[in-house]
Amino acid sequence: MFDRFRRKTQPTTQRKRPSLPPTLYGTLPVSPTIALGTVLFPVAVRAIGALLILKKPPENHVDRTLTLVVKDRWIEAKDQDVASLVLAAPDGERLPPWHPGAHLDLLLPSGRMRQYSLCGDVSDPFHYRIAVRRIPNGGGGSIEVHDALQIGATVQILGPRNAFPLAMTQPGPRKLHFVAGGIGITPILSMIAFAEQLGKPWTMVYTGRHRDSLPFLNELKRFGDRVIIRTDDQSGLPTADDLLPGVGENDAVYCCGPAPMLAVLQRRLLEMPSVELHFERFAAAPVVDGHPFEVQLGPGGPVLEVPADRTALDVIKERLPHVAYSCQQGFCGTCRVNVLAGTADHRDQILTESQREEGQILTCVSRGEGRLVLDLPAE
Repeated sequence: MFDRFRRKTQPTTQRKRPSLPPTLYGTLPVSPTIALGTVLFPVAVRAIGALLILKKPPENHVDRTLTLVVKDRWIEAKDQDVASLVLAAPDGERLPPWHPGAHLDLLLPSGRMRQYSLCGDVSDPFHYRIAVRRIPNGGGGSIEVHDALQIGATVQILGPRNAFPLAMTQPGPRKLHFVAGGIGITPILSMIAFAEQLGKPWTMVYTGRHRDSLPFLNELKRFGDRVIIRTDDQSGLPTADDLLPGVGENDAVYCCGPAPMLAVLQRRLLEMPSVELHFERFAAAPVVDGHPFEVQLGPGGPVLEVPADRTALDVIKERLPHVAYSCQQGFCGTCRVNVLAGTADHRDQILTESQREEGQILTCVSRGEGRLVLDLPAE
C-alpha cells in the first residue's frame, strides 16, 4: 500500500515542518516554485482533509466516488504475487486526468479503503492501471484485490490524487535519478515515461529481494542501461553509493521504497546540499519521539498497551483485524475515532482544532497521555 506523501534538499539544517506529513518534509527544495508549493500544500491538505472527514456532509455535498470495472488483469512478477489491474468506466467514458506520481483510493467490497499508485499511461484518457502485491499479513486489502477484483468486477474509487508529484520546474540539463524498491516501482513507472517523453536526462536503480519478486522487468528493458537492476540475494543490501550512482550537483532524486532504503538515502543526501530528494513510502513511517500509553476499547472494555515504538492503530489491528484504516500516516482520516476519555497527543495533519476539541483522533499517528478510552468495539 501506499505510505503516501513527500518532498526535499539542504543538508546542514533539516527543518521540521510540523504542518506537513512526515514524508513530505526534508531538505529545502532548490526551486523557488517547489519551495512555494511546500508552503501552500499543507494548507490545502488540511482544508481538503477537514472536508473529507466531517461527521455529516452538507446538503450540497457532491459524491466524488466513481464506479469502475476491471477490464483486464494479469500477473506481473514471476513469484505470482503482483497483479496488474486495468480499470475503466462501465460506459467507456473518459476518466479524470492524472499526472505522474498520482494514486487512487480503492473502496473495496469489504468496506476497506486502500491506496494504490497509478502506473499506466498518463496520455490514456480511458483507462487506469494499478499494480498490487499480495501481502498475506498486510491487513487484507491486497488479498481482497487479488481474490475479489477479477475481470468484470466493479470497484469504487476516489481520486486520482497526487502527493508525490514529478516537479519539472527547472530548465536546463539537470538529471533526474529514480530509486525504486520492489512494488515501489509503481509510481516511478509513469515518472520515467514522462521524463522520457520530455527528453529529460534520467537514470534509475531498481532493487528487490530477488529478480522473481520484481514486477515490470519486461517494460523496463526498452530503457537499456539507464535502469540498473540490483537484488539483495545477488549483491547484498544496497549502500548509498549503490543507490545513487552518478548523482551529482543540482540533480533531483525520486524514491519510493521501504523505510531502511529511505534512511540510507536521507543520510547521504544530507551531505549533498544541492540535490533534491522527493520520496514516497508504502508503509507507515517509524514512530518518532514515541512514548508508551494505553488504549481502552470502549468504557469497561479491554485495555491495550501501546509501546513507544508502535502506533495505537498497530496494536488495535491485532485485536480488531477489520478496523478501518488506509494511509497509516495521518492524512487520509480513515482511522478516525472518538476519544471518550483521556488526553490525546495529536500528530495528524488534517483534523481541525474544533474536531480535536470534539474528541476526534487518528489512531495511525497520534498518541495519548496515560490512557485513552476510544469509541471502538471490544471485539
